Amino acid sequence: MTRIGLLVNPDAGLGGRLGLKGSDGQAEFARAQGAEDRAGPRVAIAITHFARLRKDPSGLEWITSEGRMGTDWIVSDLEIGSVSTIHTSSGLTTSEDTAGLVAQLLESNIDILVYGGGDGTTRDIVAALESAGRQNLPIIGVPCGVKMHSGSFAASPKAAAEVLSAWMDGELLLASTEVLDLDEEVYRQGRWVVRLYAEAMTPASPRWMQGAKQRVEASGEEEVLEGLADHIQEMLMEDGRLLIWGSGGTLRNIGNQVGITPSLLGIDASVGGEQVGTDLNEVDLLKLISDHDGEVTILLSPMGGQGFLIGRGNLQLSPAVLSAAGIDSVLGICTPAKLLTVRRLRIETGDAGLDAEFAAKRYMKVLQGYRTTRVLPISVD
Repeated sequence: MTRIGLLVNPDAGLGGRLGLKGSDGQAEFARAQGAEDRAGPRVAIAITHFARLRKDPSGLEWITSEGRMGTDWIVSDLEIGSVSTIHTSSGLTTSEDTAGLVAQLLESNIDILVYGGGDGTTRDIVAALESAGRQNLPIIGVPCGVKMHSGSFAASPKAAAEVLSAWMDGELLLASTEVLDLDEEVYRQGRWVVRLYAEAMTPASPRWMQGAKQRVEASGEEEVLEGLADHIQEMLMEDGRLLIWGSGGTLRNIGNQVGITPSLLGIDASVGGEQVGTDLNEVDLLKLISDHDGEVTILLSPMGGQGFLIGRGNLQLSPAVLSAAGIDSVLGICTPAKLLTVRRLRIETGDAGLDAEFAAKRYMKVLQGYRTTRVLPISVD
């Protein structure tokens, strides 16, 4: 009998499309602004895919919470084995709810913990495991947050199901990975403070697991950044094109050099040399694209180490926004130093049809210097 613990933070990721840069302490506000569940539906996708992978679910027991932290996201007619509840949950949840459920799951002698949430959820889970002296229990994260730097997350909900199934078949070994978290209060003030909190055990799979985010600190790239800025100014800023600027230090540096002031952590926009939007949310972006009569280019820099271009830290670029702009509007920007840590461009839009469109492209050009590009494969897990 394999006993799988299931935990869902139903409030994870609520602030993404609203541009809140995280959901810690923001769930009630986000729901009041119309935010819809993100974590639960993504966990449901993972479990549904797992059911397709496991033709014979006998000998498998899921142990979880009755309600929004568990059973609400298990489709009733799925054949995944037996489901037992040891906890009840409803409404808004807190870190105390997470810790309490983890403690009860451990008392039920689970073999592995599958959870849906973000880095904050991971921290709470790992803290509870440490408190119980169970740091070696393997965990698999279904990515549901706005910011996910920790290495315990699968690349997508379906990837989480693949990892769980492969681990059950004995095809994956366990490895230690970093649990990182971004201080959201500081983050909302425009500063990036990522801390290493602990290590966790997770099935090792370079294909299906995202790995921990790496910040690339490179000196001597001033000329490269100047060349990138010159390219953008000459090629993209003189034809009335709407430029949507993704987050991150690379694009902020380039933006400053071409005369605009993009936010470090938000999504911004410019036309020509004029900034027409700062720290935009999904609704803002849709209106800008709709009102603009001309070409649109979305400038994005992949996350160092993980390689995510879409789906981590830029949930404002929703499927609706990407569809309105067109997937060919996306242009990757990456310095040579960061390219050393990025072997492929990972895409997870949150929409299966749109993911398939990106996958069909197979490759994408990445601007790495003045009129200099590199072609990287696209990965849609």
